[in-house]
Order: sequence, then structure tokens, then C-alpha cells
Amino acid sequence: MEGKSPDLESIGSGTTTKRSSVSSGSRSRIRREFLSRFTDGEHFTEKLEDWFGLVLENSGTNGPVFEVPFELVELQKFDYALEGISFQQLTRMPNAVYASTSNAVEANAYLAIEDFLHATVKSLWEAFWSQDEPVPFSVGCLYNQNLKFYQAEKALAIGKLEGLSATGVLLKNPRHPHGKWDHILELALLRPDIGSFALESDHTPSLPVLGEALFYALRILISRSVSRLDFSQSSNCVFILLVDSQYGGVVKVEGDVNKLDFDVNNVYDCAADWIKKHSKIAVSPVDRIWNKLGNANWGDIGALQVVFATYHSIMQYFGPPRHSIEDLAADHSSRLHSRRQERQLGDTSLSENGMFRFQQRTMSPEIVEVQEESTKIEQETSMKLEVGSVLWLEDSNYQNGYQINEVLSNGTLPYHIASPVDDAGKSVFLYVGSPPSQLEPAWEDMNLWYQVQRQTKILSIMKQRGLSSKYLPQLHGSGRIIHPGQCQKPSSGGRCDHPWCGTPILVTTPVGETVADLVNEGRFGPEEAIRCCHDCLSALSSSSSAGIRHGDIRPENVVYVTSGVRHPYFVLIGWGHAVLEDRDRPAMNLHFSSTYALQEGKLCAASDAESLIYMLYFCSGDFPDLDSVEGALQWRETSWSKRLIQQKLGDVSTVLKAFSDYVDSLCGTPYPLDYEIWLRRLKRNLSEDHGKEIETSG
Repeated sequence: MEGKSPDLESIGSGTTTKRSSVSSGSRSRIRREFLSRFTDGEHFTEKLEDWFGLVLENSGTNGPVFEVPFELVELQKFDYALEGISFQQLTRMPNAVYASTSNAVEANAYLAIEDFLHATVKSLWEAFWSQDEPVPFSVGCLYNQNLKFYQAEKALAIGKLEGLSATGVLLKNPRHPHGKWDHILELALLRPDIGSFALESDHTPSLPVLGEALFYALRILISRSVSRLDFSQSSNCVFILLVDSQYGGVVKVEGDVNKLDFDVNNVYDCAADWIKKHSKIAVSPVDRIWNKLGNANWGDIGALQVVFATYHSIMQYFGPPRHSIEDLAADHSSRLHSRRQERQLGDTSLSENGMFRFQQRTMSPEIVEVQEESTKIEQETSMKLEVGSVLWLEDSNYQNGYQINEVLSNGTLPYHIASPVDDAGKSVFLYVGSPPSQLEPAWEDMNLWYQVQRQTKILSIMKQRGLSSKYLPQLHGSGRIIHPGQCQKPSSGGRCDHPWCGTPILVTTPVGETVADLVNEGRFGPEEAIRCCHDCLSALSSSSSAGIRHGDIRPENVVYVTSGVRHPYFVLIGWGHAVLEDRDRPAMNLHFSSTYALQEGKLCAASDAESLIYMLYFCSGDFPDLDSVEGALQWRETSWSKRLIQQKLGDVSTVLKAFSDYVDSLCGTPYPLDYEIWLRRLKRNLSEDHGKEIETSG
């Protein structure tokens, strides 16, 4: 932005221009001296005890002690403006309830707060101010001993955890890597039990928490008053965030620091007196920001008011955004109209009073003759399994029942999470094939055949050949459905007239969330990417030893197993398109198929590894629009030649960049992949970071 450079220096850092008068220079020196002595937040808070007690007494029990910083209508309009904006926190907030040690929780919490603020300022800057200019902010943790800022990882690495007191959003200035107080836009104080204030009737933080927030706010305001940076938009206002591992709120402090008596011999009394007489304090309700999994609920009011405070903090320095809240919120009506049309709710035009008119169409515009017999067959043939349904499977040796717990989709076909009726605590994946009564199967039914019958064959072969790896799916059961009513099939191999008779079923373990779900929810970070690469490569190593190649690696065919295990891991599922011999053909996917598969319709030795690279690449954010094989091949040629894939994965991890270089050298060649060396490198990388033993192959 023009005229806004955080490289401008504060007083005391070698200014190139002189003050216009001696009196102003003297005033600045006094304020800097005052600031250098104003360093004890606890002592400052003690000076506010009588004032705080009086404020509580005067407020009574009828309402909040302080005004709120934002009206609900403001937050609602801001929420509308954010509808098309993506926020992605990659570092999850730890939940203290499930943590093993308090130090580990606190360390991870600082990492999560830093990542949350970074995601917030990045998305706000790109949505409201500029998509082309780099984000001009840095985020760091404040070390209380020297009042300097450090990146959380570096602070934790050098043992400064116990001295960390806050996390700040600062103007980026390479000349001052540890930050300057007049560069602070916003501070977040991580304190335990902030959520307890949400249970209070007045939602007011305790004096120790509020006093600390006021202490930091006043330091920032004084620093700005002697700064050469231009905070002319609102230099007399600052926002302080109060957060714990689940909840958060906002404290807004506003006032003219020129009215503060800068008596350097009595700094705390003067500062407290300014708070009592010349400041305006607003405190928001404390509300939930992170769920128990550590993911930010960006659309809820807890996160919304924190993001809104950050928006105002940015605007204090950079001025009004290029795209206003009103401009972005105006699209809400069109998005709502589109959503109603998608849901086919009829006429959604506005009535005279501004309300939507709703007309439910109950009659078809055309008269269609329908044969009763065909309708009956269609109803019987379409088998709908709902949550709570129990489905019985007949194998050669036994009968087993499964209760449907969830109905899912891999993007094209449905599948289910179920529990055996004799072991309700166990979860399995259950796949239902196409009923054999459909004499002319549609394309979807062909895909069902790959998903059920062909995958059953592949998993059975794996079992026969002794493949055993936790990164491969295990065959839990397979057979035919036992349909309602009496089965009149003539023999064990035949089928009766019931449309469900003979429908194939496949049951596998273990159960987990797909990588596609993790990516959509912002939970597929660098650690998950490295672990996913290792675990899938281990699965491919095991299967290739038996001459089996996967042929359909994509985010929907990799699941993350977390339930009932000490260390979560990934499992490569979806083996229906596996290649056993030359006549077998892999699945064709414009985004994830290898170059050789798209060109020849076959797999080379490194094809599965190449598909794995594409999956990791696309999961890191870039997803081009590919609509033809020619376009997909051109994208691959350009991306590899310009090393775009290696660069993108290098941003995630150096070992993934090295692995992608290795796979690039093998693409289209007959040379086999050296699984062992790369499994060792990936395992070593994870072991260094997390100290976990990882199985390399089975």
C-alpha cells in the first residue's frame, strides 16, 4: 500500500529527520523513559483493585460490567462478508483435558495461536486489501524477560516457554526480527480458564486477566505516541485478545494518551489514573473458538469477534480496505438465491416487503404415462440403506449381521460404516454391490463391480499370498446379502426372483477418515503429509512384493485411522482397479493418474508413486482445472519441467521434495522403485520430529 512502510523507524533507532521543535523531542524522551519503567503488569494491576471493585459494584447484577466492542448486527454483516473467504488453521489447538503434560499442551497451544493469527491476517489481507501484494505481517510470541518477539518454534527450541506471555501480530520489518512495540497491531494473551468467564452472568474477566490486558494495551498506545509510523486512522485504540485452548474474547481499550501524566517517578499511579479517568474499555462475551479436535469454528461468534478485532487492527494502520465489508456482504443475497435454486425450492423472488416468496411446486408441467409394473420393479430394485438398518451377509461358512452407522460417499459411489451385531464396539467399512437382477448395468454399476467384486478378489489374493501390513485394508468378510422374506433359490449357487438376491457385499477394516475429508477440514498439515507418504509407500512396497499395483491412488482412497490406536496412521484402500497382469487396466483420473497411465493405459514401475506425489501436491492447495487427457499431460509436462511440484512439496517438507525429485527421474521407465531407502528416510524424518516408531512394511 502506498505510503505505508513498516521500515520507518521509531524514535531512538537512528532517525533521518529531526523533530520540528525541542519541546516535542523532550516530550518523546520523557515518554520513552516512562515506557522503560512501565514493565510490571502485576504491580499495575494492584493499582486498579479499588477501581475494579467500584466498577463491579456500580454495575449491579442487571447487565454486563463493560460495553461490548461490537454490536451483533456488525458481526452478522461481517459474517456475510466472510462467506466466500477461506480460513485454514493447520496447527490444531491441543485440548488440555486429553493432554499428557501441561508443558506440552502450553507449547502446542502457542504454536496453534500463532498459526491461527497467521491464517486470520493472511485471509483478511488477501480478501479485503490485496491479493497481489505480499502479506505485510509477521506473528511472534512475546518473551516477558526482554519484551522481544520470537517465532514460537524458535522460542520453544531455546527453552523460553515459561517466559512467553503473549502472541502478537506485527508489521513485518526485516530490520527488526524481534519486533518493535510500535509495530504491534494486536496482542493475544493465552491464559488458562478463560472459558470459565463464559459461565459468569456478566461474562467479565477477573481483575488479574483484565489488568494484564490493560497493561499491554497501554504500553502499545504509548509506543505508538512516540512512533514515526502512521497510525492516524485510530492511534488511540488497541485490541487485546484473551484465549485459552477452547474459548476466547476481545478487550478493546480506547483513549487519548496525551492526557496521561508522564511522571517517570510515579509511573504506575499515573498509568492507573489514566485508565480510571481517560480510557474507554469494552469487553466482549467469552465464547468458544476451537472445538475438541482443535479446529477453529470460523463461522461461530467466538472466532468471528476475534477475526473482526483483527480486521479493525489492520485497518488502523492500512486504512479502509479496497473491498469493503458492505461490498462483500452484498453478495450474500445472490449466494442465498443460488442456494435456494440448487435446492429447488421454487420461486425465490423478493416480495414487496423484501421477504422471499416461496412457492412449492406440487404438479408436474407435463402428463407422463407410467406403467405400474415398471414402477414396482424400480422401487424394489433400488436398495436404500439408512442409518440404523441391519444388513445380513451370507458367506460359505456363516451368517453375520451389520448395523449401518454412517452412509458415506467416495465422490461417485456410496459406502457405509457399520458395526457387526455381535461386536457393536467394532467399526468396519461395508460396500454393497449392484443387484444381479439388473441385466443392463449402467456405468455406476460397473464402478460398483470394481468397488465390490474386483476389490474382494484383490484382497483375497493378498490374504492368500500372505501380505500382512497395517497400511493395507484387511478382508473382514464377503458374500451375498440375505434379503427379506423366504429365499427360493434352487441351489447354493443360484438365485431366486427377489431383486436383492445375490447382491454382493464386501466388509473391510480398519475404518478412518479419508484424506479428502482431512483436506476439506484443514487438518492435513506437513506432519500428516509426511506420514501419509510413508504409510502409502509402505503399503505399495508390500503389495508390489506380490506383484500387485494399486492403480487408483487419490484422496478418497486413503483413510486416516485414529480410533483405538496409540499412533494414528494411514491405510491405502480402494484396490478394485489394482493391476495383477498386463491385460488389467488402471483407473483413469486426470488429476491423479500417472503420465504413463494416461498415455498408454498401463502402469510402469513408478506409476503408483507418481500418483502419490500428485495426491500430496493437490492436497497442499493447488488444484488445476483439467478437462481432457491432453490438458492433463500438458500440465504434467509443464509442472515437472518447471519443478513446480518439487517446489510446492518443498514448502511442506524437504524429504517430500527429495522424494518427488526421485520419482521424477523414474517416471515412464522400467526401473523399480527403491522402497527401503525412502521408507527409512521418511521414517527418520518422522522419528526426529515426533519420536514415534513406525512400521515400514508387513
